[in-house]
Amino acid sequence: MLRAFSTAATGMTAQQMIVDTIANNLANINTVGFKRSQVDFQDLMYVKLLEPGQEVAAGVIAPSGFEIGSGVRPASTLKVFTQGEMQNTGRSLDVAIQGDGFFQVTLPGGETRYTRDGSLRVNANGQLTTSSGYTLEPAITIPSDARSISIGEDGTVSVFAGSSGSPSTVGTIALVRFSNPAGLTNEGGNLLAQSPASGAPISGTAGQGGFGTIMQAFLERSNVQMVNELVNLITAQRAYEINSRAIRAGDEMLTTANRLIS
Repeated sequence: MLRAFSTAATGMTAQQMIVDTIANNLANINTVGFKRSQVDFQDLMYVKLLEPGQEVAAGVIAPSGFEIGSGVRPASTLKVFTQGEMQNTGRSLDVAIQGDGFFQVTLPGGETRYTRDGSLRVNANGQLTTSSGYTLEPAITIPSDARSISIGEDGTVSVFAGSSGSPSTVGTIALVRFSNPAGLTNEGGNLLAQSPASGAPISGTAGQGGFGTIMQAFLERSNVQMVNELVNLITAQRAYEINSRAIRAGDEMLTTANRLIS
């Protein structure tokens, strides 16, 4: 019975982790560029009472083994990088990536981070930044007398400045991608950081070489599907209850055994 207690306890812990992950997904359902997470699990080691193929009698081979599992453990949380819905904002500095790629930003300390959040701003120096104030890399400066800003699908930023009747190019929004984006680490603030698992960033131009295109006046909503998350939440809750019942059943069986002994 004691093995049933510990095994069911690992199941309850696993379902709690699923609930925690779902809660974070739902909390960020309106976060620009957010990618939902899912938890992956692995079964624990087995107590092998009989090996498959073992000889159980003269000339008789067991067709299957006799193994008792020890429960479950969390293996990883996986970011799911499916495309989020595009929301038309009508704002010229809002940009979204349709397809693969990340925007590259520089933190105040010089570190580089990556994001799908394209709600851009212009700081006091005229540079394009994220809503948190982190400058795009490479830096793009908008003239103070710019009347309008145009951002092409390839990331080219053009402005009509002063009394000029023709646009001038002030820079290009570059994109990067990774061979394993699921290996990026979450930094908070819509930022992701490179890790040994993600591989080195690959720079490129939007719309070329497998990179997505840039859409002006759009923002990418999170890819969290409320209905799916609620279904997963109900499933996790029911699994949690079943595991708790397994513990109660073990307790009742121990109680019955103790009464027989006494």
